[in-house]
Amino acid sequence: MRMYLLALNPTDSVTDGFLPAATRLGLTVTILTDQPEAHRRACPQTEVLECDVHDFRAVISRIATHHRPDAVFTNSDHLQTQAALAADYFALPGKDWRAALRAKNKAEMRRHLAAAGADTVRSVELSAGQDPATLAAAGLPYPCVVKPREGVASEDVTLAAGPEELVARAAEIQARRPQAALVAEEFLAGELYTLETLGDGRVRHVLGGFHTTVSAPPAFIEERHDFVAAHPEPVQAQVLAQLDALGVGFGACHTEFVVHEGRARLIEVNYRAIGDQCDLLLAQVLDIPLFEHILRTHLGEPLPAGLGARRDGAGRLEYARADRAGTLTTAPGATDRTVDGVRLSYRPLRPVGAEHPLYRTNRDYLGVLRATGTDGGAVDRASHGFFAAERWEISS
Repeated sequence: MRMYLLALNPTDSVTDGFLPAATRLGLTVTILTDQPEAHRRACPQTEVLECDVHDFRAVISRIATHHRPDAVFTNSDHLQTQAALAADYFALPGKDWRAALRAKNKAEMRRHLAAAGADTVRSVELSAGQDPATLAAAGLPYPCVVKPREGVASEDVTLAAGPEELVARAAEIQARRPQAALVAEEFLAGELYTLETLGDGRVRHVLGGFHTTVSAPPAFIEERHDFVAAHPEPVQAQVLAQLDALGVGFGACHTEFVVHEGRARLIEVNYRAIGDQCDLLLAQVLDIPLFEHILRTHLGEPLPAGLGARRDGAGRLEYARADRAGTLTTAPGATDRTVDGVRLSYRPLRPVGAEHPLYRTNRDYLGVLRATGTDGGAVDRASHGFFAAERWEISS
């Protein structure tokens, strides 16, 4: 069976998660991408074809002129709608392209939830090239957040205390991203969590989630994720109801939300598996073939009534981050070790000798530590010990 996998840049989710899973399932994988050489270096044993994957028509044409598909899949935020349309064209299982678009387009997500009576967040959309001064008259409550309408990884997401600052921050983002539409919306107070789900259109499994620690405003950089086996039932029910309103229910979904005084409100819906190695940690904590389950749904196979996930797992994922611009001169290499029953896996994300500016986004990550076990306290102690013992040095 042949699966076409749509991708932009190589990611750990694909190279360490989905491609090995596809091999275990006996699938033949063809990667369609606009960055073919990067994928050929990362996955030399996998067929890679160049394609304008942003254009669903190009995707359909590339598949139609190659080999008959049995599945079309992507774990990219940017390509869910294209993959859904291509799967539908070839009469293959996949996500509803409308739900994929609603999830990706943050302005449309807000409009749809409000129209469905699920939740109303005061927001305004700024088209690409539109004068940001119009935001000052939008009547938003302050503080508020401005961000790319279809952005990812907290890039160019910033808090504005008043109308002048909102206009200034929007203008700065437009200067960096002249083709991007923006969304400004009320700031939603509360602790940040995620809900990870997996469905086949008939059955939906809740896999748990994470409690996310973010940097102090005005930026929102994710610093740490602590595994949460189960959210309070009323909170989970509120999140699932909003996902239902959006039409989300097929394959993997990573939903970010805040909880304040018992009320759960969506920050964004990423209609794919959680990334930045949290998916690798999730599979390990739950002790299930997560990536295989996700691929099977796109092959049309029903999910089992129970996934057999373990219930005593604890996990934490934490990033080493750059605090200044310059050249990384000292950093630990990749390592796997066990400390007091805790399995530690560290992977560098930036090579020694690399020079970078300070982005104040997730691109400042230098490396990522995954810690898993069955005792939350031991997981925390092992993580603290690792970061206390290792050194990351940046020279200007």
